[in-house]
Amino acid sequence: MIKPITDAVVKPITKAVKRPFSLTRGFLESEASGGLLLMAAAAAALVVANSALAPTYHGALHAYLGPLSIGYWINDGLMAVFFLLVGLEIKREMLDGQLASWSNRALPGIAAAGGMLVPALIFLFFNAGSPETAKGWAIPTATDIAFALGVMSLLGPRVPAALKVFLAALAIIDDLGAVIIIALFYTGGLSILDLGLAALTFAVLMGMNRAGVARLWPFLLLGAVLWFFVLRSGIHATIAGVLLALTIPLQPAPGRPDDVAHSLLHRLEHALQRPVAFIIVPIFGFANAGVSFDEAGWAALREPLTIGVALGLLLGKLVGVFGASALAIATGLATLPFRTTWLHMVGVALLCGVGFTMSLFIALLAFPDTALLQEKAKLGILGGSLIAGLLGWVVLRAAPAPQGVRAE
Repeated sequence: MIKPITDAVVKPITKAVKRPFSLTRGFLESEASGGLLLMAAAAAALVVANSALAPTYHGALHAYLGPLSIGYWINDGLMAVFFLLVGLEIKREMLDGQLASWSNRALPGIAAAGGMLVPALIFLFFNAGSPETAKGWAIPTATDIAFALGVMSLLGPRVPAALKVFLAALAIIDDLGAVIIIALFYTGGLSILDLGLAALTFAVLMGMNRAGVARLWPFLLLGAVLWFFVLRSGIHATIAGVLLALTIPLQPAPGRPDDVAHSLLHRLEHALQRPVAFIIVPIFGFANAGVSFDEAGWAALREPLTIGVALGLLLGKLVGVFGASALAIATGLATLPFRTTWLHMVGVALLCGVGFTMSLFIALLAFPDTALLQEKAKLGILGGSLIAGLLGWVVLRAAPAPQGVRAE
Protein backbone atom coordinates (compact mmCIF):
# COMPACT_ATOMS: atom_id res chain seq x y z
CA MET A 1 0.00 0.00 0.00
CA ILE A 2 1.29 3.46 -0.86
CA LYS A 3 1.76 5.80 2.09
CA PRO A 4 -0.46 8.92 2.15
CA ILE A 5 1.16 12.04 0.73
CA THR A 6 1.99 14.49 3.51
CA ASP A 7 4.11 17.64 3.89
CA ALA A 8 7.14 15.40 4.34
CA VAL A 9 6.49 13.99 0.89
CA VAL A 10 5.30 17.09 -0.96
CA LYS A 11 8.25 19.27 0.08
CA PRO A 12 10.71 17.11 -1.88
CA ILE A 13 8.24 17.16 -4.77
CA THR A 14 8.03 20.96 -4.56
CA LYS A 15 11.79 21.12 -4.57
CA ALA A 16 11.84 18.73 -7.53
CA VAL A 17 9.53 21.08 -9.43
CA LYS A 18 12.18 23.79 -8.99
CA ARG A 19 15.07 21.53 -9.99
CA PRO A 20 16.15 21.82 -13.62
CA PHE A 21 16.00 18.07 -14.12
CA SER A 22 12.49 17.25 -12.92
CA LEU A 23 9.06 18.72 -13.74
CA THR A 24 10.55 22.18 -13.65
CA ARG A 25 8.59 25.32 -13.01
CA GLY A 26 9.91 26.63 -16.31
CA PHE A 27 8.54 23.54 -18.09
CA LEU A 28 5.08 24.05 -16.59
CA GLU A 29 5.11 27.76 -17.34
CA SER A 30 6.27 27.29 -20.94
CA GLU A 31 3.70 24.54 -21.55
CA ALA A 32 0.93 26.68 -20.03
CA SER A 33 1.89 29.80 -22.02
CA GLY A 34 2.35 27.68 -25.13
CA GLY A 35 -1.14 26.29 -24.58
CA LEU A 36 -2.62 29.78 -24.57
CA LEU A 37 -0.73 30.58 -27.78
CA LEU A 38 -2.00 27.33 -29.30
CA MET A 39 -5.58 28.36 -28.48
CA ALA A 40 -5.01 31.64 -30.31
CA ALA A 41 -3.47 29.84 -33.32
CA ALA A 42 -6.42 27.42 -33.51
CA ALA A 43 -8.93 30.28 -33.30
CA ALA A 44 -7.04 32.17 -36.04
CA ALA A 45 -7.07 29.08 -38.28
CA LEU A 46 -10.84 28.72 -37.90
CA VAL A 47 -11.37 32.39 -38.79
CA VAL A 48 -9.09 32.21 -41.83
CA ALA A 49 -10.54 28.91 -43.10
CA ASN A 50 -14.04 30.41 -43.05
CA SER A 51 -13.12 33.73 -44.66
CA ALA A 52 -12.14 35.00 -48.09
CA LEU A 53 -8.56 34.02 -47.25
CA ALA A 54 -9.45 30.30 -47.23
CA PRO A 55 -8.11 29.57 -50.77
CA THR A 56 -4.80 31.26 -49.91
CA TYR A 57 -4.62 29.33 -46.62
CA HIS A 58 -5.18 25.93 -48.21
CA GLY A 59 -3.08 26.79 -51.25
CA ALA A 60 -0.09 27.68 -49.07
CA LEU A 61 -0.31 24.36 -47.21
CA HIS A 62 -0.35 22.43 -50.50
CA ALA A 63 2.47 24.44 -52.07
CA TYR A 64 5.70 22.48 -52.48
CA LEU A 65 8.93 23.41 -50.78
CA GLY A 66 11.51 21.09 -52.28
CA PRO A 67 10.31 17.47 -52.48
CA LEU A 68 7.46 17.90 -49.96
CA SER A 69 4.48 20.22 -49.52
CA ILE A 70 4.54 22.79 -46.72
CA GLY A 71 1.80 20.88 -44.90
CA TYR A 72 3.87 17.70 -45.17
CA TRP A 73 6.98 19.47 -43.82
CA ILE A 74 4.93 20.68 -40.85
CA ASN A 75 3.26 17.35 -40.06
CA ASP A 76 6.22 15.07 -40.74
CA GLY A 77 9.19 17.40 -40.26
CA LEU A 78 8.43 19.95 -37.54
CA MET A 79 6.32 17.44 -35.63
CA ALA A 80 9.29 15.06 -35.53
CA VAL A 81 10.97 17.70 -33.35
CA PHE A 82 7.82 17.80 -31.19
CA PHE A 83 8.02 14.02 -30.80
CA LEU A 84 11.73 14.30 -30.01
CA LEU A 85 10.82 16.52 -27.07
CA VAL A 86 8.03 14.14 -26.05
CA GLY A 87 10.52 11.25 -26.10
CA LEU A 88 13.06 13.21 -24.05
CA GLU A 89 10.40 14.06 -21.45
CA ILE A 90 9.25 10.46 -21.23
CA LYS A 91 12.81 9.14 -20.83
CA ARG A 92 13.76 11.77 -18.28
CA GLU A 93 10.64 11.29 -16.19
CA MET A 94 10.96 7.50 -16.27
CA LEU A 95 14.62 7.52 -15.23
CA ASP A 96 15.11 10.70 -13.23
CA GLY A 97 11.78 12.34 -12.46
CA GLN A 98 8.30 11.96 -11.05
CA LEU A 99 7.82 8.61 -12.84
CA ALA A 100 11.10 7.08 -11.71
CA SER A 101 9.46 4.81 -9.14
CA TRP A 102 6.48 2.48 -9.43
CA SER A 103 4.72 4.23 -6.54
CA ASN A 104 4.86 7.56 -8.37
CA ARG A 105 3.75 5.98 -11.63
CA ALA A 106 0.74 4.24 -10.09
CA LEU A 107 -1.93 6.95 -10.06
CA PRO A 108 -1.07 8.80 -13.30
CA GLY A 109 -0.38 5.48 -15.05
CA ILE A 110 -3.70 3.92 -14.07
CA ALA A 111 -5.54 7.16 -14.81
CA ALA A 112 -3.89 7.42 -18.24
CA ALA A 113 -4.83 3.81 -19.07
CA GLY A 114 -8.47 4.45 -18.16
CA GLY A 115 -8.37 7.72 -20.06
CA MET A 116 -7.32 5.92 -23.24
CA LEU A 117 -9.52 2.82 -23.00
CA VAL A 118 -12.91 4.41 -22.30
CA PRO A 119 -12.73 7.11 -25.04
CA ALA A 120 -11.79 4.45 -27.59
CA LEU A 121 -14.76 2.31 -26.54
CA ILE A 122 -17.15 5.26 -26.74
CA PHE A 123 -15.88 6.12 -30.21
CA LEU A 124 -16.30 2.52 -31.38
CA PHE A 125 -19.82 2.42 -29.92
CA PHE A 126 -20.82 5.08 -32.46
CA ASN A 127 -18.63 3.90 -35.34
CA ALA A 128 -18.37 0.11 -35.05
CA GLY A 129 -20.76 -0.31 -38.00
CA SER A 130 -18.53 1.72 -40.32
CA PRO A 131 -15.11 0.19 -41.07
CA GLU A 132 -14.08 3.43 -42.79
CA THR A 133 -14.60 5.68 -39.75
CA ALA A 134 -13.77 3.03 -37.12
CA LYS A 135 -10.11 3.54 -38.03
CA GLY A 136 -10.26 6.76 -36.01
CA TRP A 137 -10.77 4.96 -32.68
CA ALA A 138 -7.52 6.39 -31.27
CA ILE A 139 -8.38 10.04 -31.98
CA PRO A 140 -10.09 10.75 -28.61
CA THR A 141 -7.52 8.83 -26.56
CA ALA A 142 -5.00 11.71 -26.50
CA THR A 143 -4.53 14.55 -24.00
CA ASP A 144 -2.94 17.85 -25.02
CA ILE A 145 -0.71 18.84 -22.09
CA ALA A 146 -0.06 22.34 -23.48
CA PHE A 147 -3.76 23.12 -23.84
CA ALA A 148 -4.69 21.51 -20.51
CA LEU A 149 -1.96 23.32 -18.58
CA GLY A 150 -2.88 26.51 -20.41
CA VAL A 151 -6.44 26.29 -19.06
CA MET A 152 -5.14 25.34 -15.62
CA SER A 153 -2.75 28.31 -15.61
CA LEU A 154 -5.73 30.67 -15.83
CA LEU A 155 -6.63 29.60 -12.27
CA GLY A 156 -3.22 30.52 -10.86
CA PRO A 157 -2.45 29.35 -7.30
CA ARG A 158 -6.00 28.08 -6.77
CA VAL A 159 -4.86 24.77 -8.28
CA PRO A 160 -2.71 22.64 -5.93
CA ALA A 161 0.85 22.17 -7.19
CA ALA A 162 0.57 18.38 -6.79
CA LEU A 163 -2.44 18.40 -9.15
CA LYS A 164 -0.34 20.10 -11.86
CA VAL A 165 2.36 17.48 -11.38
CA PHE A 166 -0.28 14.73 -11.63
CA LEU A 167 -1.67 16.19 -14.86
CA ALA A 168 1.78 16.56 -16.39
CA ALA A 169 2.76 12.99 -15.45
CA LEU A 170 -0.55 11.61 -16.76
CA ALA A 171 -0.14 13.49 -20.05
CA ILE A 172 3.42 12.21 -20.49
CA ILE A 173 2.26 8.60 -20.01
CA ASP A 174 -0.64 9.37 -22.36
CA ASP A 175 1.87 10.61 -24.96
CA LEU A 176 3.81 7.35 -24.59
CA GLY A 177 0.60 5.44 -25.28
CA ALA A 178 -0.11 7.61 -28.33
CA VAL A 179 3.38 6.98 -29.70
CA ILE A 180 2.88 3.22 -29.33
CA ILE A 181 -0.54 3.42 -31.00
CA ILE A 182 0.87 5.39 -33.95
CA ALA A 183 3.73 2.93 -34.39
CA LEU A 184 1.50 -0.17 -34.21
CA PHE A 185 -1.76 0.88 -35.87
CA TYR A 186 -1.03 3.78 -38.22
CA THR A 187 1.86 2.43 -40.23
CA GLY A 188 1.60 1.97 -43.99
CA GLY A 189 3.30 -0.49 -46.32
CA LEU A 190 6.83 -1.15 -45.10
CA SER A 191 10.05 -0.88 -47.10
CA ILE A 192 12.30 -3.58 -45.69
CA LEU A 193 15.46 -1.90 -47.07
CA ASP A 194 14.73 1.50 -45.52
CA LEU A 195 13.53 -0.13 -42.31
CA GLY A 196 16.83 -2.01 -42.10
CA LEU A 197 18.83 1.18 -42.73
CA ALA A 198 16.81 2.95 -40.04
CA ALA A 199 17.52 0.11 -37.61
CA LEU A 200 21.24 0.28 -38.46
CA THR A 201 21.28 4.05 -37.86
CA PHE A 202 19.47 3.56 -34.55
CA ALA A 203 22.03 0.92 -33.55
CA VAL A 204 24.88 3.35 -34.30
CA LEU A 205 23.16 6.00 -32.15
CA MET A 206 22.82 3.51 -29.29
CA GLY A 207 26.48 2.63 -29.70
CA MET A 208 27.38 6.32 -29.43
CA ASN A 209 25.35 6.46 -26.21
CA ARG A 210 27.21 3.47 -24.77
CA ALA A 211 30.57 4.89 -25.90
CA GLY A 212 29.91 8.10 -23.97
CA VAL A 213 29.90 10.54 -26.89
CA ALA A 214 29.77 13.92 -25.13
CA ARG A 215 28.58 16.21 -27.94
CA LEU A 216 25.07 16.72 -29.23
CA TRP A 217 25.81 17.42 -32.89
CA PRO A 218 26.71 13.81 -33.85
CA PHE A 219 23.40 12.62 -32.37
CA LEU A 220 21.43 15.34 -34.17
CA LEU A 221 23.21 14.71 -37.47
CA LEU A 222 22.51 10.97 -37.36
CA GLY A 223 19.01 11.78 -36.08
CA ALA A 224 18.33 13.58 -39.38
CA VAL A 225 19.55 10.49 -41.25
CA LEU A 226 17.29 8.33 -39.09
CA TRP A 227 14.32 10.60 -39.89
CA PHE A 228 15.00 10.22 -43.62
CA PHE A 229 15.07 6.42 -43.51
CA VAL A 230 12.01 6.20 -41.24
CA LEU A 231 10.13 8.55 -43.59
CA ARG A 232 10.90 6.22 -46.52
CA SER A 233 10.26 3.02 -44.54
CA GLY A 234 6.48 3.40 -44.20
CA ILE A 235 6.56 4.06 -40.45
CA HIS A 236 5.45 7.60 -39.71
CA ALA A 237 8.48 9.89 -39.75
CA THR A 238 7.72 11.41 -36.34
CA ILE A 239 8.58 8.09 -34.68
CA ALA A 240 12.20 8.92 -35.57
CA GLY A 241 12.03 11.73 -33.03
CA VAL A 242 11.11 9.33 -30.24
CA LEU A 243 13.78 6.82 -31.31
CA LEU A 244 16.43 9.55 -31.32
CA ALA A 245 15.33 10.65 -27.83
CA LEU A 246 15.93 7.13 -26.50
CA THR A 247 19.58 7.35 -27.56
CA ILE A 248 20.39 10.75 -26.02
CA PRO A 249 22.53 10.15 -22.88
CA LEU A 250 21.15 11.01 -19.45
CA GLN A 251 24.51 10.49 -17.74
CA PRO A 252 26.29 13.55 -16.28
CA ALA A 253 28.71 15.42 -18.52
CA PRO A 254 32.37 14.34 -18.30
CA GLY A 255 34.16 16.07 -15.45
CA ARG A 256 30.85 16.89 -13.72
CA PRO A 257 29.83 13.57 -12.13
CA ASP A 258 27.31 15.15 -9.76
CA ASP A 259 25.82 17.62 -12.24
CA VAL A 260 23.06 15.56 -13.83
CA ALA A 261 21.26 18.72 -14.96
CA HIS A 262 23.93 19.26 -17.63
CA SER A 263 23.58 15.88 -19.32
CA LEU A 264 23.02 15.92 -23.07
CA LEU A 265 19.39 14.90 -22.57
CA HIS A 266 18.61 17.77 -20.21
CA ARG A 267 20.46 20.31 -22.33
CA LEU A 268 18.59 19.26 -25.47
CA GLU A 269 15.24 19.11 -23.67
CA HIS A 270 15.64 22.60 -22.24
CA ALA A 271 16.78 23.93 -25.62
CA LEU A 272 13.69 22.52 -27.34
CA GLN A 273 10.98 23.40 -24.81
CA ARG A 274 10.36 26.99 -25.83
CA PRO A 275 10.76 26.56 -29.62
CA VAL A 276 8.36 23.61 -29.54
CA ALA A 277 5.83 25.34 -27.24
CA PHE A 278 5.93 28.75 -28.92
CA ILE A 279 6.72 27.97 -32.56
CA ILE A 280 6.25 24.35 -33.67
CA VAL A 281 3.00 23.43 -31.90
CA PRO A 282 1.24 26.74 -32.74
CA ILE A 283 2.30 26.35 -36.40
CA PHE A 284 0.90 22.80 -36.39
CA GLY A 285 -2.30 24.03 -34.76
CA PHE A 286 -2.73 26.83 -37.29
CA ALA A 287 -2.02 24.49 -40.20
CA ASN A 288 -4.48 21.80 -39.09
CA ALA A 289 -7.29 23.48 -37.14
CA GLY A 290 -8.65 25.33 -40.15
CA VAL A 291 -11.97 23.54 -40.50
CA SER A 292 -14.30 24.96 -43.14
CA PHE A 293 -17.86 24.76 -41.88
CA ASP A 294 -19.14 25.16 -45.44
CA GLU A 295 -17.20 22.09 -46.62
CA ALA A 296 -17.90 19.85 -43.63
CA GLY A 297 -21.40 21.23 -43.18
CA TRP A 298 -23.22 21.78 -39.92
CA ALA A 299 -24.90 18.41 -40.51
CA ALA A 300 -21.50 16.85 -39.69
CA LEU A 301 -22.20 17.64 -36.04
CA ARG A 302 -24.71 14.78 -36.12
CA GLU A 303 -22.34 12.33 -37.83
CA PRO A 304 -21.19 9.26 -35.80
CA LEU A 305 -17.55 10.18 -36.47
CA THR A 306 -17.92 13.70 -35.06
CA ILE A 307 -20.07 12.57 -32.14
CA GLY A 308 -17.75 9.67 -31.32
CA VAL A 309 -14.70 11.94 -31.19
CA ALA A 310 -16.43 14.69 -29.19
CA LEU A 311 -18.04 12.37 -26.64
CA GLY A 312 -14.90 10.26 -26.46
CA LEU A 313 -12.93 13.32 -25.37
CA LEU A 314 -15.59 14.87 -23.16
CA LEU A 315 -17.32 11.88 -21.54
CA GLY A 316 -14.70 9.20 -22.16
CA LYS A 317 -11.85 11.08 -20.51
CA LEU A 318 -14.03 12.08 -17.56
CA VAL A 319 -15.22 8.53 -16.92
CA GLY A 320 -11.90 6.90 -17.77
CA VAL A 321 -9.51 9.17 -15.86
CA PHE A 322 -11.73 9.81 -12.86
CA GLY A 323 -13.07 6.26 -12.69
CA ALA A 324 -9.64 4.64 -12.94
CA SER A 325 -8.22 7.08 -10.36
CA ALA A 326 -11.08 6.41 -7.95
CA LEU A 327 -10.63 2.66 -8.34
CA ALA A 328 -6.88 2.88 -7.74
CA ILE A 329 -7.37 5.01 -4.62
CA ALA A 330 -10.23 2.88 -3.28
CA THR A 331 -8.14 -0.30 -3.59
CA GLY A 332 -5.08 1.27 -1.94
CA LEU A 333 -2.92 1.23 -5.07
CA ALA A 334 -2.56 5.01 -4.91
CA THR A 335 -3.61 8.07 -2.90
CA LEU A 336 -5.05 11.44 -3.80
CA PRO A 337 -2.42 14.02 -4.79
CA PHE A 338 -1.47 16.27 -1.86
CA ARG A 339 -4.06 18.93 -0.93
CA THR A 340 -6.50 17.88 -3.65
CA THR A 341 -10.15 16.90 -3.31
CA TRP A 342 -12.37 14.68 -5.39
CA LEU A 343 -13.76 17.81 -7.05
CA HIS A 344 -10.23 18.65 -8.15
CA MET A 345 -9.98 15.18 -9.67
CA VAL A 346 -13.23 15.69 -11.59
CA GLY A 347 -11.86 18.98 -12.92
CA VAL A 348 -8.52 17.51 -14.03
CA ALA A 349 -10.31 14.54 -15.64
CA LEU A 350 -12.35 17.00 -17.69
CA LEU A 351 -9.20 18.89 -18.70
CA CYS A 352 -7.78 15.60 -19.98
CA GLY A 353 -10.55 15.78 -22.57
CA VAL A 354 -8.66 18.61 -24.26
CA GLY A 355 -7.00 16.42 -26.89
CA PHE A 356 -6.08 19.01 -29.47
CA THR A 357 -2.54 18.51 -30.85
CA MET A 358 -2.15 14.73 -30.65
CA SER A 359 -5.80 14.12 -31.58
CA LEU A 360 -5.45 16.23 -34.72
CA PHE A 361 -2.26 14.39 -35.56
CA ILE A 362 -3.89 10.96 -35.19
CA ALA A 363 -6.88 12.14 -37.27
CA LEU A 364 -4.52 12.94 -40.13
CA LEU A 365 -3.02 9.45 -39.88
CA ALA A 366 -6.39 7.69 -39.55
CA PHE A 367 -7.85 9.31 -42.68
CA PRO A 368 -4.83 10.23 -44.83
CA ASP A 369 -6.68 10.30 -48.14
CA THR A 370 -10.14 11.48 -47.07
CA ALA A 371 -10.28 15.21 -46.42
CA LEU A 372 -13.98 15.15 -45.53
CA LEU A 373 -13.47 12.59 -42.76
CA GLN A 374 -10.55 14.64 -41.48
CA GLU A 375 -12.81 17.71 -41.35
CA LYS A 376 -15.51 15.82 -39.44
CA ALA A 377 -12.96 14.45 -36.99
CA LYS A 378 -11.54 17.95 -36.50
CA LEU A 379 -15.01 19.28 -35.70
CA GLY A 380 -15.35 16.63 -33.01
CA ILE A 381 -11.88 17.42 -31.65
CA LEU A 382 -12.50 21.16 -31.53
CA GLY A 383 -16.00 20.83 -30.03
CA GLY A 384 -15.12 18.16 -27.48
CA SER A 385 -11.89 19.89 -26.45
CA LEU A 386 -13.58 23.29 -26.10
CA ILE A 387 -16.42 21.99 -23.93
CA ALA A 388 -14.07 19.81 -21.85
CA GLY A 389 -11.72 22.75 -21.28
CA LEU A 390 -14.53 25.09 -20.25
CA LEU A 391 -16.14 22.56 -17.91
CA GLY A 392 -12.76 21.68 -16.42
CA TRP A 393 -12.06 25.36 -15.72
CA VAL A 394 -15.50 25.80 -14.10
CA VAL A 395 -15.09 22.75 -11.86
CA LEU A 396 -11.54 23.65 -10.79
CA ARG A 397 -12.69 27.24 -10.20
CA ALA A 398 -15.40 25.91 -7.87
CA ALA A 399 -13.05 23.51 -6.04
CA PRO A 400 -11.61 24.68 -2.70
CA ALA A 401 -8.34 26.60 -2.98
CA PRO A 402 -5.29 25.17 -1.17
CA GLN A 403 -4.80 26.32 2.41
CA GLY A 404 -3.32 29.82 2.50
CA VAL A 405 -4.55 30.79 -0.98
CA ARG A 406 -7.31 33.40 -0.93
CA ALA A 407 -10.29 32.47 -3.08
CA GLU A 408 -11.27 35.24 -5.48
